[in-house]
Amino acid sequence: MAPDKERHTPFLTSLIAGGMAGTTVDLALFPIDTLKTRLQSPQGFVAAGGFRGVYRGIMAAAAGSSPGAALFFGTYEAMKPVIANLQNTYRGEDASSPALTHMIAASIGEAAACLVRVPTEVVKSKMQTNAAGASSLSETFKLVVSEKDGRAFGSQIFGGLYRGYGITLMREVPFAFIQFPLYERLKVEWAKVQGYETSPLQAATCGSFSGGVAAAFTTPLDVVKTRLMLGSDKNGVKYHGANDVIGRILKEEGTPVFLSGIQPRVMWISIGGFVFFGAYESYRSLLMNFP
Repeated sequence: MAPDKERHTPFLTSLIAGGMAGTTVDLALFPIDTLKTRLQSPQGFVAAGGFRGVYRGIMAAAAGSSPGAALFFGTYEAMKPVIANLQNTYRGEDASSPALTHMIAASIGEAAACLVRVPTEVVKSKMQTNAAGASSLSETFKLVVSEKDGRAFGSQIFGGLYRGYGITLMREVPFAFIQFPLYERLKVEWAKVQGYETSPLQAATCGSFSGGVAAAFTTPLDVVKTRLMLGSDKNGVKYHGANDVIGRILKEEGTPVFLSGIQPRVMWISIGGFVFFGAYESYRSLLMNFP
């Protein structure tokens, strides 16, 4: 393949490779994610558990990581040629933008992945912060499903499982807008310099850098997402939407709180990007060459 040409990955290949890569990174870096979530918790880092029990909620992460990542990459890789063809048809091949293709494809992929990712995150966050009643995966799941208070999408059916779906999309779409065009462009430029396609290790480096940049810029949205998923502040007063979370943080805690957890988030996603994209490219290469 020419180093400056968009590649195509079959849907099933990207589905399997994405699922395997997602499981690899989520389980490997789970303790860092726990520390980040506790730093963003309204009751404070120590009260939320501090450095104790950093693997609480790992079973929830394990249950959702593979299908979530598989849905994302399956959708992302499937949509790239569709969007590129639409651009060629309506804008002309010379006016088409690869970056726009990656942005739109990644956004659609995130919307699909969040159908699995959000329930996983809600359950996991409750367990990571030692919320009342979150003693085990099954008990936490029952607790979340019982929260039929109208604050989440389809709460009469799913309870609180989809609490924070909107704000999660609002975080993931800007994240994808930054990460994936940057990731894809870095791979293309690296390939052009060396004259052949990037290796999994080189792709992992591109993923690490682009993920770290995107993580830093979207940390305030991540803080709001975490608060919404936890459901209430340190005094047990429930949050009612993203605007309520933002207003109460500004009034009661101050602007710096919006950057809570930025260090572990950037570190986690930078390392995670290296592991995730390296694993994805490795699994993809194996599957593409599988007889």
